[in-house]
Amino acid sequence: MNKEKKTILVTGGAGFIGSNFVTYFLRKYPSYEVVTIDKLTYAGSLENLTEAREFENHHFIQGDIADEKFVKKIFSTYDIHGIIHFAAESHVDKSIDNARPFIMTNVLGTVNLLEAARHDWDEKGELTDRRFHHISTDEVYGSLPETGKFTESTPYDPRNPYSASKASANLLVNSYQNTYGMNTVISSSSNNYGPRQHEEKLIPTIIRKALEKSAIPIYGDGKNVRDWLYVGDHCRALDMVFHYGKRGESYNIGGGNEQTNIDLATIICDHLDERLSTNVNTGSCRDLITFVKDRPGHDLRYAVDDTKIRQSLGWYPEKKFEDGLRETVDWYVKKWQPLAR
Repeated sequence: MNKEKKTILVTGGAGFIGSNFVTYFLRKYPSYEVVTIDKLTYAGSLENLTEAREFENHHFIQGDIADEKFVKKIFSTYDIHGIIHFAAESHVDKSIDNARPFIMTNVLGTVNLLEAARHDWDEKGELTDRRFHHISTDEVYGSLPETGKFTESTPYDPRNPYSASKASANLLVNSYQNTYGMNTVISSSSNNYGPRQHEEKLIPTIIRKALEKSAIPIYGDGKNVRDWLYVGDHCRALDMVFHYGKRGESYNIGGGNEQTNIDLATIICDHLDERLSTNVNTGSCRDLITFVKDRPGHDLRYAVDDTKIRQSLGWYPEKKFEDGLRETVDWYVKKWQPLAR
């Protein structure tokens, strides 16, 4: 997709990855008009878009993509040239407690966007030119043993309601490309980390609990493995996929930083011990690590083979894991310093 004067719709732009992307995109492409929509649930906050408010070419609208009338109104108000679709319920534990909101947002919401875009772009004779970029997750592939990685051709095998809803959305996006000829791309990344992540996610939870001097909960034996991708590197990859990715293709985006949950927790604790050494003299944060009952269907390991995006688009992660994690810890310590006891 060329970068002339265009209006881009970013869904879920007040969330963790979405807000980082919106800010990145506005800085890099001042010629774009960016329309950000978000329902502003527990996972989204206008505070995340503080920097975006400085840009006159940014427009924020609160709304729910599961509301068909709301989505249609966006297309009648703005001439949308491309969609970058982040909006999703994404907390696995919440999906286990109640899957319905995940189906409404991740499946029905995606259908509403696809339908509105299809009709609008078809009427304008640009169905094959304007782009729908769906942001997915490596969790759609299921679980890995101790070796191997997910590729773009790995069959979907979701193990919880969240990942099942995202796999469903992927299939719907692909169906609109195959059935109607829409210009779609899908990207699936490994676990992201960085500033603005919701406090219930693993890394912010470890930091917050440590600052509060309360138990740091780690599921099971802590041996579950995740690959960690710095959010800024993810934003660059999304930029490349949106502008240069091949129509109808999927791209895996990985960080190349596999860590067991227990190892990640100890690394963060060591950073915190070093960071707070002048203020805290009550022992190591490691002492707070507590193993708790594992959640149902907890996948053992995720890791993606991102050879495709590296070779075809020239992307690679720039942020070293040690540097990115330290910066992330510092960001949360600054935000939550009053929590420290």
